[in-house]
Amino acid sequence: MYVCEVSIEPKYSEFDMMGIIYHAHYLEWFELGRLQLSRNLGFDYFEMEQAGYISPVHEMKVEYKRGIRYGETVLLKTRVIENSGVKTAYGYEVYNGEGTLCVEGSSSHYVVRREDFKPVQFKKVFPEWYAALDEARKP
Repeated sequence: MYVCEVSIEPKYSEFDMMGIIYHAHYLEWFELGRLQLSRNLGFDYFEMEQAGYISPVHEMKVEYKRGIRYGETVLLKTRVIENSGVKTAYGYEVYNGEGTLCVEGSSSHYVVRREDFKPVQFKKVFPEWYAALDEARKP
């Protein structure tokens, strides 16, 4: 299974009054991981959009285990956990600089036509991208 790793240096503005990362920023980081994973596999969501398709979020799950405090570095790990040809799901793990798992999450996405939001089969519209994600999902 391919795992994309991204190092993140949290910005001061991402912390709340308690000195920990504000919870909504993890969703932004998940997107960063998903986009980087795709780029690492040779694909870019901008090209998908230029072709008239988009990939909205269907479902997002986040489990907060430990807050990341100001001054800690972050390692985000992203992997493909499902690739059905219609829906693709990603798994995320966020670790602090000490290697402690702080947040786990997942997101699922469909590909739809931009013009009418009608779902399409990712497998048929972007077969090379689908195949790369499917290969990355395998153990």
